[in-house]
Amino acid sequence: MLKAGIDISSVVYGRGVSRYTTNLVRALLKNAEIQLSLYGTSLRQNKELTKIAQDLKKETGRKAHTVIRPHPPSLYTFLWNQLHYPGIRSVLKDIEIFHSWDWIQPPDQDLPLISTIHDLAILRYPETAHPKIVSMHQKSWKVLKDRKAHVIAVSRATKNDIIELLGIPQERIHVIHEALPHEVPQTMNAMTEERFEELKLSLKLDKPYILFVGTREPRKNLSRLIEAWQALGNSDLELIVAGAAWEKGEAEQAMTGLRYLGRVSDEELSVLYSEAAVFAYPSLYEGFGLPILESFHHGTPVVTSNNSALPEIAGNAAELVDAESVESIRLGLQTVLEESPVDQQKRLQRMIIRSQMFNWERVAEQTEAAYRETIATFGQ
Repeated sequence: MLKAGIDISSVVYGRGVSRYTTNLVRALLKNAEIQLSLYGTSLRQNKELTKIAQDLKKETGRKAHTVIRPHPPSLYTFLWNQLHYPGIRSVLKDIEIFHSWDWIQPPDQDLPLISTIHDLAILRYPETAHPKIVSMHQKSWKVLKDRKAHVIAVSRATKNDIIELLGIPQERIHVIHEALPHEVPQTMNAMTEERFEELKLSLKLDKPYILFVGTREPRKNLSRLIEAWQALGNSDLELIVAGAAWEKGEAEQAMTGLRYLGRVSDEELSVLYSEAAVFAYPSLYEGFGLPILESFHHGTPVVTSNNSALPEIAGNAAELVDAESVESIRLGLQTVLEESPVDQQKRLQRMIIRSQMFNWERVAEQTEAAYRETIATFGQ
C-alpha cells in the first residue's frame, strides 16, 4: 500500500482550492491502494481545520494519521523556505511521497514531492495580483523546479502554461481534471421544496435572467458581458451578478435590470443556477472552469469563452464565444436564449454526457498513478 502525505491547510479558506483539496482528500481516503496521512497548519482556524479532517475520516470510514499544527502558514513559509526546517518527515515519519499545495513546499530533500497547480493567472495577469502573493508563489515554484518535483495540472491548458511560464518539463506534469465538488449535489439534495421557494422569493427571481458567478476581477470580463446583455435589447431579461467585489469600495454600475448580489450562500447559489435562463462565463482566462460543471449539474445552459481551459471542460455542451468581442458574447447569449424546445433537450443531453466525464473516483485513481510515477522517477 502506498503511503502518502497531503497538505490540507487550504481547506479552510473557502476558495476553489479549498473545495479541490477537500474533495481530493475524500476520494483518496476511499482509495484502498493508498494509506493517507493528513497535515495542516493554521492559527486562527485551527479548530475548523481539525474538524474538517475528522469529518472526512468519519465520512469515509478510513483511519489517517493527522497532524494539525497551531501555527500560521506564514511561519512555515519562513521556516521551510529560509531555515529548511523542520522536515515534514519529522511528523509524518512513514510517508513515501508528500502532496503539497503550490503556496509552500516542505524542505525534505530525500522525499518525493508532488504539487497541484490550478492556474497561472498571477503570471498571465500580474497587474491584478498582490506583489507579495506573486513573490511567495514564485519561491514555491522555484523549489518545485529545483527539486525536480512532479506537478498535477488540472487541465491541458494549465499544463501548457506550466511548461511555458515555469519551465517545468512536460514529463513531470500530470493532467488530472478535477470534478464537481461533492458539496454541490449535497446542497441541492438537502434542500426542501419549501426552502427552495423561500430562497427564490428572497432573491426576487421573478423575471428571466442571465447569471454571472465569480469574484469580479478584471479577467472575469464582466464589463463586456454587461455590454453584451445591454445589446440584447430585452428589457424583461435581467443580469444577476453573484460574487464578491474585486476591490474594496468598488463602484457598481447602476442600471435597470442589473443586480449585484455580492457573495451568496451555497443554497442561494444552487437556486440561482437552477432558475437562470443561461449561465454566462466569458472569462479571459481560467485554469479549469468549475462553474461550468456546476451549471451543467443544475441543467442550465452555458455561454463561455473559447480560450484557456474553458473549451476543454465545456466541450460541445456549451456555446463558445470570443471573450474579447462583445458582439460574439451577445450572439452566444442570443443563440441559447432562442433555442427551440427540441434544441434545448439536445443541449441538456450533451451537458449530462459531458458532466459524467468528470468524477472524483477517477481523479483519485489518476492521482495515485501520479504518486507512483513520482516515486519511481525520484532522483532522475
